[in-house]
Amino acid sequence: MNLRAFLPALSLSLAVFAVEPYQGGDTSGCGKIHPFNGLTHYHTLESLGEERTYSIHLPYNYDAKAQYPLVLGFHGSSSVGLFFEVDTLLSMPAFSADKILLYPDGINGSWAGPSYAVSTIEQDLQWIHDILEHARSEYCIDSARVYATGMSNGGGFLDSLACNATVGGEFAAFAPAAGSYYTEPDEACQPARKPMPILEFHGGSDKSVHYEGGQGEGGIEPSISDWLGLWAKRNECDGDPKQEDSEGGKVHHLTFSCFGDQGEAALQHWKVDDMGHVWPSTELNFSQIAAGEGPTYISASKLAMEFFDRFVRPA
Repeated sequence: MNLRAFLPALSLSLAVFAVEPYQGGDTSGCGKIHPFNGLTHYHTLESLGEERTYSIHLPYNYDAKAQYPLVLGFHGSSSVGLFFEVDTLLSMPAFSADKILLYPDGINGSWAGPSYAVSTIEQDLQWIHDILEHARSEYCIDSARVYATGMSNGGGFLDSLACNATVGGEFAAFAPAAGSYYTEPDEACQPARKPMPILEFHGGSDKSVHYEGGQGEGGIEPSISDWLGLWAKRNECDGDPKQEDSEGGKVHHLTFSCFGDQGEAALQHWKVDDMGHVWPSTELNFSQIAAGEGPTYISASKLAMEFFDRFVRPA
C-alpha cells in the first residue's frame, strides 16, 4: 500500500469518528417490512392543511432491522421529485446501494425562495419536518446520517434549510448543484452547528443561475464566490481555500478547512468553466439534453455521496 496516499484518507475517516454521532431520532420504522424493495414508493401526506407528496427508494437488499442513511433530493423549478430521480440516477445501486433516497415534491413544482414560488419558507420547512417524521415511522433510518442534495431552485432551498437551526439541524450535510440562492445574503441565517458541511457544484457558463450573480428569474442572486464566502465565515474556515485544477484548467475544486472536529474539507466547491445549468454527470442526462449540452467532467451523484459518507450529525 502507498502509505502517503493512505494517510489523507485515514485522516478524513478519523474526522468522522472523532465526533460522537447523534443517537436520538425515531426508530419506530425499524422492523417494518415493505414489498418491492429497489422500486420507488409514493406517499401523500397532509402538511399545514394541504396534501403533499413524496417518493422514497429503498435499496434492493433493504434490511428492516438495520438503520440506513437517508438522502433527500430536491428537484428544480417546474418539476417533480420523479424527474430529479431519473435525471440524477441517485437511486441506482452504483450511487446508493447502502442508502435510502427520498424525493419531496414542491408546491406547483417549486420551492420557497424565488418570487415565482407559491409556498413560503415556513411552509416548506414544515413540509420537510413532516416528511422526516413520517419516513422515520415507516422506515429504519439513522438520524445521525440524514443528508440533502438538489438542483437549481431545489439546490437554492437547501441554503434556506441549512440556515435553519431546527429543521435544518436534522441534517448532517448538504450538496446543492446549480443552486439559485435567492435568500442570500441573509443576516437571519442561523445554522444549527459549526461547521455545517456543504459541497456546491456550479457551471461557469450557467445562463440561468449566473456564476457572477445578478438578476435571476425569481429575484437577485449572489455571486457564487460571495455565497461561498458567507458559508466560509459561518463555518469559521481558515484563510484561502486549497484549489486544484484539472481537465486543462476547465475544472476547479476548492476545499476549505473549517472549525471543529469535522471541519477539514467541510466546505467544498466544484466549478466547471464550460458547464451550463445542468446536473453534473459523466453520462448524458435529461438536464444536459435540455441545456443543449453533453456529459461533463464530474459526477455530482458520485461526489455528493462520497461527501455525505464523511459526515455525521453530532450528538
